[in-house]
Amino acid sequence: MATKKKALEMRRSTAAQFFMDEEQVEQKSTSDRVVELINFSALHQSIKDHHKVNNLRQVQELIVYKEPDLLDNFLDEMLAFQNDRSSEVRKFVVGFIEEACKKDPDIFPKVLVNLRMMFRDEAVAVQKRVIQATTQLYKVALRWICQAKKVDDLMETSWEYIRSLKNDIVSLLDCDNDGIRTHTIKFMEMLVILQTYPDGDSPKKTGNDFALDDVPLTLKFIKPRKLEEEAKQVFDALVVFHGTPHISSINLMTCMQALVLIAKHRSEFMSRVIQALESLHANLPPTLAKSQVSSVRKHLKLQLLILMKHPAAVDYHGQISTLLTDLGATPQEISKSMPKPDEIKKRARLIEEGVTAAPGSASAPPSVKRIKLEAEEEEEEKEEEDTSPISKSATNTAIDITAEDLVPRLTTVNVTDVVLVSMLSLPEVMPAHFQASYTPIAVAGTETQIKHLARLISTQMTALGLGKGVEEMIAKAKEQQQQEEEAMQTDEAAQPKQTIQTLLGGTTADAKKKEAKSTILVPTGFEPKSRRLRQLNLSDITRPLSDEEMTQMLVCTVRRILDAGRESRALNTSISPVQVKILAGLATQFGGEISAMLKGYILEDLRSHVDIALAWLYEEYAQLQGFLQGGAGNPMEKSTSSDSYVHCLTNLLVDILQKCESRDRDALFSRFFLEIPSITSEALIILKQYCQNESTVANGLSILRSLVDYRPPGQIEYLQKLLELTVSQNQEVRLQAAKHAKQLHERGNFRPIIEDFALMYLRYLLEPSPPQHLFHGCHVWTEDNTKICMQLYINLLPVNHKLIHDLAVVYVGAIAEIKRTILRGLEGPVKGMGMSSPELLLLVENCPKGAETLVTRIIHILTDKTPPSSELVARVRDLYHKRVSDVRFLIPVLNGLSKKEVIAALPKLIKLNPIVVKEVFNRLLGSHVESTANFTSPVSPAELLVALHNIDPSKCDVKTVIKATSLCFAEKHIYTQEVLAVVMQQLMEQSPLPTLLMRTVIQSLSLYPRLLGFIMNILQRLIIKQVWKQKKVWEGFIKCCQRTKPQSLQVLLQLPAEQLRNVFQVSPDLQQPLVQHVSAFTDHQRAHIPESILEVLNLSRPKADSDKSKSADKDKESIALKIKRDSSRESRDSREARDSRDYSGSRSERDSWRPSSNTKIRLSTSEDGSAASQELDA
Repeated sequence: MATKKKALEMRRSTAAQFFMDEEQVEQKSTSDRVVELINFSALHQSIKDHHKVNNLRQVQELIVYKEPDLLDNFLDEMLAFQNDRSSEVRKFVVGFIEEACKKDPDIFPKVLVNLRMMFRDEAVAVQKRVIQATTQLYKVALRWICQAKKVDDLMETSWEYIRSLKNDIVSLLDCDNDGIRTHTIKFMEMLVILQTYPDGDSPKKTGNDFALDDVPLTLKFIKPRKLEEEAKQVFDALVVFHGTPHISSINLMTCMQALVLIAKHRSEFMSRVIQALESLHANLPPTLAKSQVSSVRKHLKLQLLILMKHPAAVDYHGQISTLLTDLGATPQEISKSMPKPDEIKKRARLIEEGVTAAPGSASAPPSVKRIKLEAEEEEEEKEEEDTSPISKSATNTAIDITAEDLVPRLTTVNVTDVVLVSMLSLPEVMPAHFQASYTPIAVAGTETQIKHLARLISTQMTALGLGKGVEEMIAKAKEQQQQEEEAMQTDEAAQPKQTIQTLLGGTTADAKKKEAKSTILVPTGFEPKSRRLRQLNLSDITRPLSDEEMTQMLVCTVRRILDAGRESRALNTSISPVQVKILAGLATQFGGEISAMLKGYILEDLRSHVDIALAWLYEEYAQLQGFLQGGAGNPMEKSTSSDSYVHCLTNLLVDILQKCESRDRDALFSRFFLEIPSITSEALIILKQYCQNESTVANGLSILRSLVDYRPPGQIEYLQKLLELTVSQNQEVRLQAAKHAKQLHERGNFRPIIEDFALMYLRYLLEPSPPQHLFHGCHVWTEDNTKICMQLYINLLPVNHKLIHDLAVVYVGAIAEIKRTILRGLEGPVKGMGMSSPELLLLVENCPKGAETLVTRIIHILTDKTPPSSELVARVRDLYHKRVSDVRFLIPVLNGLSKKEVIAALPKLIKLNPIVVKEVFNRLLGSHVESTANFTSPVSPAELLVALHNIDPSKCDVKTVIKATSLCFAEKHIYTQEVLAVVMQQLMEQSPLPTLLMRTVIQSLSLYPRLLGFIMNILQRLIIKQVWKQKKVWEGFIKCCQRTKPQSLQVLLQLPAEQLRNVFQVSPDLQQPLVQHVSAFTDHQRAHIPESILEVLNLSRPKADSDKSKSADKDKESIALKIKRDSSRESRDSREARDSRDYSGSRSERDSWRPSSNTKIRLSTSEDGSAASQELDA
């Protein structure tokens, strides 16, 4: 035979042999390419996931599509990738299983276990991919079994695995993941269509389609009736899930679409689907948002339009049209979706001919009835499950019954009553859910609309278990269940089941079970466990090494690894993780020279070798905790595990600080503390020293803060270290640490600890001397020590206002030096608290005895640039009147007091220190604020100066008042000449005249010489008011005349003779100028001077004018009376305007204010009011 075959090959043509050789080369090339791709993907760990998937996809193309014969050869290698760390690779393996089974269904037994294992993958994406693949493979597997020429045990076992996977997938309908539920719905849709019989309205089958009518009746383990019942149960589950109140919008629209597709393919479910959509329209899930409600309604409208076109939906056009109208569909859209009349007539004809009857239905001809074996019926009876009291179909029937019962009850009267009763529970605002789903009723009141309304109400009542239909269905279900139980009991009693006894004493059923259990599928791509072989024990065949040899070998090994690391660093590569593990383990186990070598290598480039250092520390920590098993012997000296870890960590931290460059030091130091397994007390000491340096304090405190945040077991210890830095002697360290502590305090987790620490140091200020454990060698409180104890407290005060009461207690008991420091340090925190702080107001209201200065300082700070609030003023006023009578308490809130209160307090206020008085006036006059736009004062500048003149001498001496007025005059930008003119005018009108009036007049004149004319007018009016009757004012009058001569000479001539003589006695220097002034008068002018005045001046009058002297005296008296009468009638405002107008001229005008010789003054001298007049030469 072999010789014949060889001869046949020799007779082949050269061309034929060439093509055969080419095929062999190509076959070898494909196989080699597959091996190369698989090895590259499996052995190279650094390959990226997408590159690995691309390689495996090429393998799939080669062994599934190009060379299917290679599929069985490389199946194990491909399925081995299901354990890859990448979820993308595992997803690809699922897709490969799907494509391979479609290409060759005979590999089902080899991959089903792998598919079930990947179904339990922890990655959700892989689970979803398995569900997608099973949706396709379930149909392929059923066709594979049904079309097989011979069904063996392997197929039966495979079907059991597929059934188990199917049940697991269906159970995921209650999964928490939306995506998994969506894929499960599509799987259930496939099950219902596949496991039911098609009808005349179903779409025509294509080559790959498969349905229940393709399943042979002779299969023992696949029974069409059971598959159909299972499909109906799955459909019921879909309907129930579709009506779940808490379903998501994505799942709802997917389930809606699945039900409509089922209805299109299997018209027997059309009624159930339409009722489910009708129920959804009446009971939209309340969890949907407004936009989701809109999307669901649009999708529902689209699915109803699709159903409207289906020929089997002709009987339901009324219900569908009503639903579409409610959803906003136009009549044109509805009519457009109606099937054509020809199609309706054709379907009616087919129904009459009985073509649409399902092969498995009760109405089918007897020839179509399925043959069922008696054994199968018995087995089905065993597997039947008890039906629930009310099935979903029963529920739909209940809806119909309840709707029919409601239609005659929906009369106008009943509906009106229902609406009126419902209005009591209506919300005030229309819910967004209702507003989004409401559509105006187009055909209200018609019979169609009433039936639709009845179905909507019936649907909601049935969902709640109410209505006539529910009651009837419950009773019917109970009755049916009772009948079935009685029938089963009768059958069991009449026909006891018999089993065939075998020769070995067993039954045929037992034999079948044993036979079924004998076939077990195993996962492909895994090495099966072989029998255990005896292990080779090296210790039995090798001699032990001496300590020196072992030491030398270890050192040489470490040196070679480190040398390799140096070479790899030159090539910009790093030591492999395995080598790092070896180095860390050897250094931990043996220490000594190996540890020194490893440390030296790390310090060569600490930035690049930090991972090695951390691995070493973790190994040391594992040894410390007992996680590692010690070696058989340790030839080198090594300390205990605890000391080793501490020593290693401490040395590495010190080396980082001392040997690293500054640009790398901070980053490496931070990384060490954040990544090391345990932080020792020695490491914390190093960190604290690191924080004490001003150049590194920011990074050090940031590390401490991170330790508090990310290392919960030791966060209290780390927080304590951070708080200790808030009392550092270094001010910069102290400030930054207090800032971090404040940030932690604001979070609330550590608030009690931080506040207790701050209050503990604050209370140290109550001790007579600084605590020695805090301030070594210091026995007296200094400003620096006080600030150290207050730093953290000052930072926390703006955050927790209640702490202010502790400060008051400390202030009362502290020494004077500490009190001064406290007062100086209050400005920042008090401004941070603000004037509206309830705790601050409470402190002012309940001011502790001895804390008055503290409270005053706080109020001063609050009102420095801002007017006091009404709440603060009320509390300060109440405290002043009831407890603290010190007037200084009122200074900060002066601008909030009334005018009467300010004037009443002035005598006490001006008695204070001049600096304090200056502040008082600044607050009243607004000198302390930058902008006077929002400034208000209870007294004006003029009122303040007038009030100072009116202070009772018994309450305050004159000298103090003079000093106070001088402070006012110093504010030239406030006390202008206009203001001073108003003040003098008001003072002159008072009776008696204020004692300091003339001093104010003289001081005003010295400040503003342009007021000379106004002051001359004042002097004339003072003569009318008989100024000489008040001694002090009279002396001031004379001094003013001295300073204003020669302008005052004319005023002196208006004095009575006796007072003029007194003027000359007090001020003789005025006599000669006045004599010279009168001597320059003409005879006519001198004739108008009274004789008594001339006598005082020792001047004589011409005889010709002696007779006229008496009349002149009378005229003068009348002029004086007239002036006095006119001045009393003038109002103060008009006088101010007149004075400022008349006496604000130039100096030349003031110098020539006297009337010239040609000026004539017309005086009325007639007592009876006649027009008699007399011209006098001035």
